[in-house]
Amino acid sequence: MADNAGKQVKVHYVGTLDDGTEFDSSVKRGEPLGFTCMAGQMIPGFDKAVATMEEGQTQTVRIPAAEAYGEHDPNAVQTLPAGQQVMAMIDVADLPAGKTVYLQGPGGQPMPVKVIEAGPQGARVDMNHELAGKDLTFEITLVEVAD
Repeated sequence: MADNAGKQVKVHYVGTLDDGTEFDSSVKRGEPLGFTCMAGQMIPGFDKAVATMEEGQTQTVRIPAAEAYGEHDPNAVQTLPAGQQVMAMIDVADLPAGKTVYLQGPGGQPMPVKVIEAGPQGARVDMNHELAGKDLTFEITLVEVAD
């Protein structure tokens, strides 16, 4: 059994939801993903799967939500009051319902949020990652391992 922890790895992967919907694919982009295995750069379940793979090996792993992007957190659904300016001086009440927009997060980083509804009183937004609460399946091929 390989121990790839701390090593530079490159993988090709295809990620799907339980209904078969593909949400991401390095194969379609034509370039493998490189990262340091077990360094916290990937979701925990993905890291764990790659940690014991051999170069050239392909495996399919199902990662529960808790080891992916976490469970859906109802506390991350919040109401922003009307009059608050976001996104280049757009009023919260004018955000497009049903769309994902980028607000300024901690440290000034852009943070994607889904607008649930918006109106004269403000907007309800969901700050959970779009894949939070979902179990994920990945077909992973370990392309390269380097110390």
